[in-house]
Amino acid sequence: MTATTSPNRVPQGTTGHYTAQPRGHWKIDDIPYHRIDRAAIEGNEDLFYLLMSASFVETGSDTYAANLGEHYAQYPQISDWLVQEWEHEELQHGASLRRYVETVWPSFPWQQAYDSFFAEYSQLCTVEELFSDRRLEMVARCVVETGTTAYYHTLRELSHEPVLTQLLGHIRNDEVGHFKHFLSYFKTLQQQAPIGRARIAGALYSRLKELRESDSDVALRHVFAHKGALFCTPERRFEDVAQRIYHLISTGLPADMAVRMLLKPLLLPPRLEGYLRGPISKLACKVLAY
Repeated sequence: MTATTSPNRVPQGTTGHYTAQPRGHWKIDDIPYHRIDRAAIEGNEDLFYLLMSASFVETGSDTYAANLGEHYAQYPQISDWLVQEWEHEELQHGASLRRYVETVWPSFPWQQAYDSFFAEYSQLCTVEELFSDRRLEMVARCVVETGTTAYYHTLRELSHEPVLTQLLGHIRNDEVGHFKHFLSYFKTLQQQAPIGRARIAGALYSRLKELRESDSDVALRHVFAHKGALFCTPERRFEDVAQRIYHLISTGLPADMAVRMLLKPLLLPPRLEGYLRGPISKLACKVLAY
């Protein structure tokens, strides 16, 4: 089931028309796009693919927000936060990234490529893909936010362009905040009707494996298909580009930070959590390795 457009939701395929964020939250106008050092970024093929892909996925986030809002309709506090805050922050990520990539690579047909991406992506975003158990879906959300936090942290480390570094820092911090919200909601649901750690661990592992077959795979293919003369090497195949990109990300991920976040939904005693951190870190790196 795809998202429907409401008066407060950004229509699919557009960006920039979201409601105001809470006071103190960064805004697109805070980013000095006019100061971008294009010489430091425009020749970076890896960041071209990574940033374009991220701009697509974030721009389509209203679909997931609508599905999650429906999934948690019986919990108004959760559904209200999803639609009124989480969705708008994700869409701001998409709008800010789009503005950045269109400034650096203006010849890329962003809207055309995005429309092609969304036609496929929207078919994958259904309520049926969510865990029917709402506690386990919160666990899955924690995994996703761990992945996005690690992803933007890694991109920020790869950046040598000051404006991009600033923007990616804002987005990474937002993703950390989203993780904390999902973890808090999980704890509330867990207190109401506890489930065992074995089921929680199963949900963590299941969603972690799916990160390898994530939305970014779809986005990357559509970026490659529409890049035109940008980074044009006739003999290069998409598979080669994807393998290099995934290897770059998987080897640059902050494993210790990610594992600390992944262990939180298990609600382990601190001593046991510390004991498990090493083995889980090795498992996570093995799962994410390319």
